Amino acid sequence: MHAFSTRHQVLGLIGWLVVSFITAGIGAIASIDATQFYAELTQPSWAPPAGAFGPVWTTLFALMGIAAWLVWREGGWKRHQGVLTLFIVHLAINALWSWLFFVWHQGALAFVEVILLWGMILATLIAFWRVRPLAGLLLVPYLAWVSLATALTYTVWQLNPQLLG
Repeated sequence: MHAFSTRHQVLGLIGWLVVSFITAGIGAIASIDATQFYAELTQPSWAPPAGAFGPVWTTLFALMGIAAWLVWREGGWKRHQGVLTLFIVHLAINALWSWLFFVWHQGALAFVEVILLWGMILATLIAFWRVRPLAGLLLVPYLAWVSLATALTYTVWQLNPQLLG
C-alpha cells in the first residue's frame, strides 16, 4: 500500500465514489422515463422487477468506486494509470447503454454495447485482481449483473422489434 495519509485516503475514497456515481447520474438522466418505457415492453418471465434496478445499480456503483479506490491505494494514479484509465473508459461505456436503450430505443446497438461493456468489466476485473485481489472480487457481482443484463437486453430487443428498432 502506498503511504497516503488518512485524510488523503478518505478523499481518495470519496473521489472514486464520486467518479462512479457521476456515471450513475448520467445513466439516471437517460432513465428518467425508463419506468414508463420499460412497462410498455414485453418482458421475459425471468426479468427482474423494474424496482430492483435502482437498488442493485446503487450497490454496484458503490462497489466499483471502492474497488477503484483499493487499486489507487496501491501506488496512486501514477503507478496504476493504465488500470485506472481502463476503469474510467469502462464507466463511459456503462453510461452509454441507458442512452441507447431508454432514450434512443436502439435495441441492436444496446445489445452490441452491453457485450462490449461485459468484456470491459471482465478486463477491468482481471486488471484490478492483479493489483489487489479484493478489488477484482468486488467487481464479480457487477459482472454477474451485467451478464443478466446482456441476456435481458437481447431478449427484450427480440420481443419488442417495434419499440426497439
